[in-house]
Amino acid sequence: MTDAQENRRQVLYWRLLSRLFDHEEQSTLESASLAVLQDIGLPPALLDPQAGVDSIVQRHPGLAAEFESVMVPETGDERDKAAEVRRAALVSKVLLNVFATGSGTVTAGQLSRWQADAGWLERALGCQPGQLRGGGRQASPTGTGTGSGTPDLSNLIPQIGPELGALEADLVKRMHLREVLADPALAAQLTPSMSLIEQLLRDKDNLSGVALANAKSLIRRFVDEVAEVLRTQVEKASTGALDRSVPPKRVFRNLDLDRTIWKNLTNWSPAEERLYVDRLYYRHTARKTTPQRLIAVVDQSGSMVDSMVNCTILASIFAGLPRVDVHLVAYDTRALDLTPWVADPFETLLRTQLGGGTDGTVAMALTQPKIAEPRNTVVVWISDFYESQCEQLYDSMAAIHRSGARFIPVGSVTSSGRGSVNPWFRERFKDLGTPVISGHIRKLVHELKTFLTT
Repeated sequence: MTDAQENRRQVLYWRLLSRLFDHEEQSTLESASLAVLQDIGLPPALLDPQAGVDSIVQRHPGLAAEFESVMVPETGDERDKAAEVRRAALVSKVLLNVFATGSGTVTAGQLSRWQADAGWLERALGCQPGQLRGGGRQASPTGTGTGSGTPDLSNLIPQIGPELGALEADLVKRMHLREVLADPALAAQLTPSMSLIEQLLRDKDNLSGVALANAKSLIRRFVDEVAEVLRTQVEKASTGALDRSVPPKRVFRNLDLDRTIWKNLTNWSPAEERLYVDRLYYRHTARKTTPQRLIAVVDQSGSMVDSMVNCTILASIFAGLPRVDVHLVAYDTRALDLTPWVADPFETLLRTQLGGGTDGTVAMALTQPKIAEPRNTVVVWISDFYESQCEQLYDSMAAIHRSGARFIPVGSVTSSGRGSVNPWFRERFKDLGTPVISGHIRKLVHELKTFLTT
């Protein structure tokens, strides 16, 4: 009997793998799986790729409790193989509905069903619906044991959230986005992601009314989520080095008691056992307040959307720090000075025009006049540096470096760290002594904090 249960479980999982990697139906596996479901008393609808989990639960309410936390490991050492077969059937249904998304055009109804099924996957993992897609890094399963045949997913769960977000973004891309945005209920279920934000920014000029309002709401949600993460990386910047040219303020809270005692030890009277103090010493508290100017220049062409969004948010965070004067310039074949809106990344992104070619010389024309005090200025230039006028642009960048300003070329400021850089520029920046930063956004945060706090 034990071998029979093991065979049934294997049949269901072989069908799962077959349907995930090959959209063609395998008749042998389908018929065998159907026989298994009939034997264990589960509805054949579990094998229907068009049936959502919601509809199955509606027809068979008793299955709702089984779907809940079905993928959370159970405690204990005893294996109930009959229960594992039922588990395999339910797990297969949830995974196929979520990960076998097919190809071609997607309707609003299909997207809505996928979102509901994704919610059931989150429940199956012991999370709340929307928890993985909205903040999967914090999610963890409610179970901890591994006594059953189900693996411990506690290390895997944080990686599932981004995958679900990518799947949802792909489904949105394959349907008419404006149709989704025009439906408040459907738009509210969208999970903000970089690919979705890119589509919204590209299409924003063609939206109006409810669709435009929903698009703005999604962009703001994404901006707030990314900003929260970046703020933890920026942390609190130093308020500047002590300025010893300014005399210390002679108030009690600034009294340096240890130094005062040390300096007056020669006045100690052994007979009276008393220390006579001729002079009080105070701590310096005044700090140098020379403002540092940060000029961020961002390529907003089609290949740099991820960097544009991240850098816009990062610039707004630095703009909120004391002693930092932040300027923001975006460019493709035209340049746009976004400095007036730099404190609000949402408003800044709404003013961008993504796409087009790349001509950094137009951005340089806006950047150079902003360098009033080179020694107190850092220019961060974010691009893949595939330019139309390479020699002219590089000469201008080298001139900024020679002027005493800090010039930081950045190949990408993405969450993943992926990005390509024109080899021609990469070699010349290396020879100049300003190698390209290419990698995770944390690298750029570190470089900026080092400059702004020294």
